[in-house]
Amino acid sequence: KLNTGVDTVQHGVEGLMYLLTESSKLMISEIDFQDSIHVLGFSDELNKLLLQLYLDNRKEIRSILSELAPKLPSYHSLEWRLDVQLASRSLRQQIKPAVTIKLHLNQNEDQTAQVLQTDPSTLLHLIQQLEQALGEMKTNHCRRIARNMK
Repeated sequence: KLNTGVDTVQHGVEGLMYLLTESSKLMISEIDFQDSIHVLGFSDELNKLLLQLYLDNRKEIRSILSELAPKLPSYHSLEWRLDVQLASRSLRQQIKPAVTIKLHLNQNEDQTAQVLQTDPSTLLHLIQQLEQALGEMKTNHCRRIARNMK
């Protein structure tokens, strides 16, 4: 009906879908949306139609995107205990420490608990890795990526 190839129509629909989802995800203003589509070189009438399409559907698109987002568990509380084995029948003097962590999580209004056990050296290594990851999030590159992901 359009006298164009299937690939052209598919790419056009995918491009329009990408434009609307990213604009809705970032909740950009009317002016920013107009500036974004002005660069594409469409006619003024088509730009107005795209703007109206965006304004009419951005709340619905955001609600659909929020439903599609994975529901990850969230932190509720943490309990921990340090156990140390000082001796056994075969070894009179030994020190074998173990850290037991009970992590309480909320997921879909249900509470779950995960019990983890590790030795202190592994726990220190895990803490160092997490601190390094937090430090990475403070770099300009990661901030730019995180800002674009919202």
